[in-house]
Amino acid sequence: MSKWFDEALERIKKATGTRTQVQLAEILDIRQSSISDAKRRSSIPAEWYIKLYKTHGLNPDWLAEGIEPVYLKPEKGKVAADNILSETTAHYGQVQSRGRVVMVSSMVGENADSDVWEPYQVGELNIPETFYRTSLIVVKAEGSAMEPIVKRNAFVGIDETQKRLMAGDVYAVHVPHQGVVIRRVFFDPEKSRFILRPENDQHPELFVSVEEQSKVVIGRVVWVMQEL
Repeated sequence: MSKWFDEALERIKKATGTRTQVQLAEILDIRQSSISDAKRRSSIPAEWYIKLYKTHGLNPDWLAEGIEPVYLKPEKGKVAADNILSETTAHYGQVQSRGRVVMVSSMVGENADSDVWEPYQVGELNIPETFYRTSLIVVKAEGSAMEPIVKRNAFVGIDETQKRLMAGDVYAVHVPHQGVVIRRVFFDPEKSRFILRPENDQHPELFVSVEEQSKVVIGRVVWVMQEL
């Protein structure tokens, strides 16, 4: 059901031209927490379908199952159906691959002082379809701690479903008052904690206890896009 919900939510975002939960909540005239609740239940409330039909003319069957037509009231459409149904193609390697535009967040996030990191959009990025997953978060690197493997201003893809720290892999971790930091993880069995080690030794190591990992880990870094 989670996969179905993610696909349906992606159709809603495309058709309304929204990228973030904040923007979508404004369109639906609901609290942002209502979207988080729906995601947790993997269920889209009927009221959303009714609202989107009235305001955007969208077909509930298309929103829920991808069954065309996109619009039941085409004159209310805010985004051309052809643009929603087709993906921009781009050459990647030796084959043609679909492209997808994703939101890019700052590493600081919406509120640097918060105990929970929330994305804050600073731009958009067109990525190959094969790089996309519904659990993807993209941030723009703002420091030099992971140079040369992650350079300043690189785009970093993070899978937020992969929160269990594994030694040797690279993760995004939330540090209060700083935001997201990118580090390679190692385990310290003597003190039962994880060491978050930078590639650039001019930056300090950080430490996370075994108990804290589920609270502070944003996800595992799955790709990096940057200039050589």
